[in-house]
Amino acid sequence: MHLVNLMSTIIPILLAVAFLTLLERKILGYMQLRKGPNIVGPYGLLQPIADAIKLFIKEPMQPLTSSPTLFIIAPTLALSLALTMWIPLPMPHPLVNMNLGVLFMLALSSLAVYAILWSGWASNSKYALIGALRAVAQTISYEVTLAIIILSILLMSGSFSLSTLIITQEHTWLVIPSWPLAMMWFISTLAETNRAPFDLTEGESELVSGFNVEYAGGPFALFFLAEYANIIMMNTFTTILLLGAHNNLMFPELFTINLMTKTLLLTMVFLWVRASYPRFRYDQLMHLSWKSFLPLTLMLCMWHVSLPITLASIPPMT
Repeated sequence: MHLVNLMSTIIPILLAVAFLTLLERKILGYMQLRKGPNIVGPYGLLQPIADAIKLFIKEPMQPLTSSPTLFIIAPTLALSLALTMWIPLPMPHPLVNMNLGVLFMLALSSLAVYAILWSGWASNSKYALIGALRAVAQTISYEVTLAIIILSILLMSGSFSLSTLIITQEHTWLVIPSWPLAMMWFISTLAETNRAPFDLTEGESELVSGFNVEYAGGPFALFFLAEYANIIMMNTFTTILLLGAHNNLMFPELFTINLMTKTLLLTMVFLWVRASYPRFRYDQLMHLSWKSFLPLTLMLCMWHVSLPITLASIPPMT
């Protein structure tokens, strides 16, 4: 039974990742006044399957001086962590109902740094290592902001459980009282998932893929799957955290449709941002995190902490 539940989660995620790549290429094509993939299958619908076959039948090349064990473990770890992070998400029922679901997701997103670092180090290439180091620095920087924003939202919710967040937003979305945090959260999720304009991790124009420059074929496909699975997961997490997908106990299908619709809209905004904005310089990326977002999120977090204390100190009306 557990295996069936696991596969019923993993297979739809991988299918969603496959067709997200097609959606991205189609949307970017039309935004740039050209057509996206339209040859393989009707309307190009079989293009993701063709891409997957092409990647997995290619010979997995690796440098002679690389560390073979870590070179293979790194992409496997990246995809495993990307799929494991879906476990506590209520859609409408989680695979494992955790009291500390939010903490679990923060811990796993921090572990993803090791997959990036190991891949750059194990390649034994100076370009891969430099790409991995700056990718790790970027990821760690924006994780700090994400953690503080989550803490502020949990102070409003009163629990580390994701199911409680849904109950909290039964009458109003948390994005309404905390819209400055929501804006910084969305920008930080772009940086955390290495999406434009924060794709310094894989800046093709100057790094030729950065940390995964030495990967080809199947191992590269695993990194690719992990990145897009993280995009969908982060947007699902954003919907549960801020956009109040109300769980109707009588009709759980409505909750799933609500959650999927909001996640798809957020993902479309990710693609829209990629088509609209140029890439940041690395110093601008770090300046935004440490000198803009961190002081603002700390200030708002302190305000959320002090608000209940201030309200409790007001004497009751007689």
